[in-house]
Amino acid sequence: MEDAGKENAEKDGAELVLGVRASLGGRRWRWRDRLLADPDGRAGLMIAQQAGVPEIVGRMLAARGLDGRTAAHFLDPTLRALMPDPSALRDMDAAAARLADAARRGETVGVFGDYDVDGACAAAVMTQLLRALGCPVTTHVPDRMTEGYGPNVPALDGLVARGATLIVCVDCGTAAADVLATLAGRADIVVLDHHKAEGPPPPVLATVNPNRLDCDSGQRGLCAAGVAFLTAVATVRVLRRAGWFAGRPEPDLMALLDVVALATVCDVMPLTGLNRALVTQGLKIMARRRRTGLDALLEVAGARDPLSAFTCGFALGPRINAGGRIAESGLGLELLLCDDAVEARRLAERLDAVNRRRQTVETGILDRAMEAAEAQRAAGHPVLVLSGRDWHAGVVGIVAGRIKERFNRPVLVGAELEDGTVKGSGRSVADIDLGAAIIAARQAGLLTTGGGHAMAAGFSLPRDGVAALHDFLNDRLAAAAALPDAVDVPIEGVIHVAGATTELAAEIGRLAPFGAGNDEPLLAIPRVRVVRADRIGREGNTLRVLLEGEGGGPRLKALLFRADDHPAAAILEDRNAPPLHLAGWLRAENWNGRVSAGFFIRDVAMVAPSSR
Repeated sequence: MEDAGKENAEKDGAELVLGVRASLGGRRWRWRDRLLADPDGRAGLMIAQQAGVPEIVGRMLAARGLDGRTAAHFLDPTLRALMPDPSALRDMDAAAARLADAARRGETVGVFGDYDVDGACAAAVMTQLLRALGCPVTTHVPDRMTEGYGPNVPALDGLVARGATLIVCVDCGTAAADVLATLAGRADIVVLDHHKAEGPPPPVLATVNPNRLDCDSGQRGLCAAGVAFLTAVATVRVLRRAGWFAGRPEPDLMALLDVVALATVCDVMPLTGLNRALVTQGLKIMARRRRTGLDALLEVAGARDPLSAFTCGFALGPRINAGGRIAESGLGLELLLCDDAVEARRLAERLDAVNRRRQTVETGILDRAMEAAEAQRAAGHPVLVLSGRDWHAGVVGIVAGRIKERFNRPVLVGAELEDGTVKGSGRSVADIDLGAAIIAARQAGLLTTGGGHAMAAGFSLPRDGVAALHDFLNDRLAAAAALPDAVDVPIEGVIHVAGATTELAAEIGRLAPFGAGNDEPLLAIPRVRVVRADRIGREGNTLRVLLEGEGGGPRLKALLFRADDHPAAAILEDRNAPPLHLAGWLRAENWNGRVSAGFFIRDVAMVAPSSR
């Protein structure tokens, strides 16, 4: 046992970066897993030579599972190289043929969306396509509080009453067989979805979903807007082959990619393969500012060029989502389809105001939920299950995500409604499949509704059943108890202040867009001294510091956001502090036409006394 313990300690020590077992944020700094599989860096060196990038960037590409051939497509992701044949998706040919028929006949089409960003973007793709093909389109986005998720009979009846003979359900519908069956004989239905299916697809004309059990397309990482885009490509192909565009212009499908990129990022889809091409090309389309609604929202959000996945995830996405969370569910779709600049500005300002209200509501809930989570964590619960009477159901998912980040545990947060039910959302951590656990709880009779995927889930149940659900999840997800209290910091390289150049930052930037499946590389800078520290920003919650190596030399500017809540802020502001190790992101920043390197601090660690 003693030898085994020594061996494990040596292995752990080899995985640690700069020997950091506990940073000021309580985190271990460890080499990214795939870097450990290539300790001598040969794979990275080979990629660097073939791709013409610095060796450290070659190692980053190797850490993403790439080789010389795939690295080229990763660095230059094009639709020409990565676009699959849409017909590879089950039911795609039937869906495209029916949509093409609707165009030929000029049928009225109903588009039923979801109230989140992906739902709004997928609905925008279908609506824009069908209108370009000459079809009258009527849309419906359900209200989160009064209608809930997915198709419902009154809404579908309303679309038929408005003349729809074909209804396209986007980002929903896979699990709505009973509801969709009510339209039999009155309208055809096409489902364009990506949510996991538990059984056979609904008995409708077509269900295009790469996550249905019998679909072997290999495109399981697509969001609904991505599925809708492939459907648009397939539909135009059907019409082109039939000669339908001989006397009329083809729709500009590339113009749809801005909202496809937005949805892919905001629905946290893996930014690899096809998704990487969709987002890369979509950001280029977005930068042209030709979608009036998005242009207005970018202005209201104060987003600056160059646009990035960060812009989508933190400037645009929350504002579009806000309407579906606490206000008018259709505002996001209305903005995306708006082509009047004055009206678009009004809608953008409305969404911005709603988002500020959402933030206020969220903050009020978060404080109380965090306190309850502290107590449950102290009691040793592997899963944290929280609920409150005056909590808003539209923001509980965001709160769950914030608490998950704080405690590194699966978290469920629910709103206790007036009818005695609890409706909520959950968020999980790596390697803990919350969606499967929620489905199992529903099958065990503990939930009224429930489903999701590994990292997120939704649920509802009677208020008096919360304790039993908590016990069930504690037992099923007991492995979460062994997780560290804070997520490890996965380091991909160590550089010195003098090596943190603008040129290296630009080369690392070639790995963008960053997000799920392609995290921005974290670098460690050892033994730095803070030459100067200033509080900046409207609320003084950003710390700007100037760094230099122990021996002096070139200096590097760095930023620490949310400094008030960061455990390292005080020591960074202490002029007499000893040398520090920093972990963060090196970026090429463009300010007033001047490009320079900046370091964005993620974590800070004290230098071990023995190495000072």
